[in-house]
Amino acid sequence: MSLETQIMQDLKAAMKAKDQVALRSIRAVKAEILKFKTSGTGEELTAEKSIKLIQKMVKQRQDSLDIFEKQGREDLAVTEREEIDILQNYLPEQMGEEELIEVIKGIIAQTGASSMRDMGKVMGMASKQLAGKADGKTISGVVKSLLG
Repeated sequence: MSLETQIMQDLKAAMKAKDQVALRSIRAVKAEILKFKTSGTGEELTAEKSIKLIQKMVKQRQDSLDIFEKQGREDLAVTEREEIDILQNYLPEQMGEEELIEVIKGIIAQTGASSMRDMGKVMGMASKQLAGKADGKTISGVVKSLLG
């Protein structure tokens, strides 16, 4: 099932259940999909692109959440947390740290990386291989700790 089809079904379910949190979050995803389709690039919304689109939305909300927490605006922080929870339902299962370390060790062995100079090479492969399965910030932290 495509993301767009799933969004439409979930939107109908949220409307019937009168779930305002889900409605707000799903409508935001629907708006992003519409924006992507009407951007004029002529690109198709593939599974990988839809994952990146939702990851971007989650990251935006996490950034806002950090700002709201620093400013003591718990009322706004709650909204962001709720939306993050809904959006993460559309992302693939995130890898555990142990599993992530094993995959990155394999990439380091494959590239022959030995120092921090090789971080770009390792990050390039890791980002492609782990797209949607792990956050870029987490991948970067693991690569730094293994190369450092």
